[in-house]
Amino acid sequence: MSAPMVLTSEEIKALSEKTLDARSLSYSPYSKFRVGAVLIAQDGTYFEAGANVENASYGACICAEQTAIVKAVVSWTTGHKYFKAIGVASSSGAYTSPCGICRQVLREFAPNIAIYMFAEDGTFVMEPLTAMLPRSFGPENLDVIRE
Repeated sequence: MSAPMVLTSEEIKALSEKTLDARSLSYSPYSKFRVGAVLIAQDGTYFEAGANVENASYGACICAEQTAIVKAVVSWTTGHKYFKAIGVASSSGAYTSPCGICRQVLREFAPNIAIYMFAEDGTFVMEPLTAMLPRSFGPENLDVIRE
């Protein structure tokens, strides 16, 4: 796999602002842990409506990263399926990484995605998904079964 794409300083600034703002879209009455996520497609399109949505039945919750992926994939105008970066920020103020399920969902569409984890002040840590999900399972693993 190739290395994740590096963003320009302007792209990082825009991603930081949009990601921190996306937290306000969170529906998190139970945990009070608001998370926002913003994807950047390969063509530079930003998808900024990713936020966690909780449910009284905790298993029915959806994370911000999953919301952003679903929104991008089912977008009737663009239907994006290739992404170069995602920003993640939470109400904790500290760097927050995607959970295991979100990492697997990201892997489906962007095995080399750069994950930018933003703190409240806009500082960030970037880590490629390949480091967070080594030896991951993806669509190519199913091709072996089909042959």
